[in-house]
Amino acid sequence: MRRALELAQRARGRTSPNPMVGALVVRRGKIVGEGYHSRAGHPHAEIEALRRAGDKARSADLYVNLEPCCHFGRTPPCTDAIIQAEIKRVFVGMKDPNSQVSGKGLRSLKAKGIVVVSGVLKEECLKLNESFIKVMKTGMPFVILKTAMSLDGKIATRSGDSRWITGKLARNHVHKIRNQVDAILVGTETVLKDNPRLTCRLETGAVKHPVRIILDRRNRIPLTAKVFKNSRFQKVIYVTGPDISSRRLKTLVYRKVEILNGKSSKNGFHIKPLLKELANRGMNSILIEGGAELNASVVKAGVVDRVVAFISPVLIGGTQAPGFLGGQGVMKVNDAMNLKDIVVTKIGEDLMVEATPCSAE
Repeated sequence: MRRALELAQRARGRTSPNPMVGALVVRRGKIVGEGYHSRAGHPHAEIEALRRAGDKARSADLYVNLEPCCHFGRTPPCTDAIIQAEIKRVFVGMKDPNSQVSGKGLRSLKAKGIVVVSGVLKEECLKLNESFIKVMKTGMPFVILKTAMSLDGKIATRSGDSRWITGKLARNHVHKIRNQVDAILVGTETVLKDNPRLTCRLETGAVKHPVRIILDRRNRIPLTAKVFKNSRFQKVIYVTGPDISSRRLKTLVYRKVEILNGKSSKNGFHIKPLLKELANRGMNSILIEGGAELNASVVKAGVVDRVVAFISPVLIGGTQAPGFLGGQGVMKVNDAMNLKDIVVTKIGEDLMVEATPCSAE
């Protein structure tokens, strides 16, 4: 099962809206076929493993980290292929949270006399597909709130300068995260102040650029911003308010930028409906790389599943310098968001602190 998990992780960030799945066929203690689901629409892991095993699959064991599907989607049911291959036993990491499958795939295998053992390395399997599970159970994407700040909690100086608070190794690690998520979401101020490209620029390894989602309720971002320069080849979703001009709209459409009319009020966009729409568009994981106000809004909305904070050993100071969270904040410490499962990693001279909000599902 650990090998199945290793195989599945090869496609991290590539399979949405599908889960990451790895599978292997074992005969007399020897692996005779293995595979993984590389992207949506491509063959599932079980099919790849069975193809490689060929006739050796007969009376063999199949290991897979997620319950095999039993319905027609973009591809035929995996359970049918397992039955036809005459697999003897199937070891499964976890049930599929998709209501179309959950438990039904295992029952269809058992009905054909196949021995099924489920719950193998269950916790590891749940962790691997936490984004997929979140979408299946709630209709909302898995949200990672990332920030880079000084030791005194500042994300920029009082003049707005923020380049670069953290070191090169920490910044490269951020690109690793970008390589693994479906989309990056930023607000207007981030684009106006930093003019970022929001692409994935890993120094080594395969690169996948996440969808870039730009919030611009009052349509203040210039169309010359770097984020629009390669929109024909790397997807950009522009979230606008009700007052977008026909000229701006025409230019964005010409550049292949997707337009999304977000629900908003005088205080900004309504975050939950926006995230739900993004999940409906096949995005299981969203990385928030915004400023203090956007950070505060997603925290207030209670949609954050993980916080990743890069802390640099520098002191910026200044009452006018922005901190990690803006907005009004809480009145009492007892009302503060509590974090759990804290992991601290040293990356170069910086610290990366990863944590889960106690309220996260």
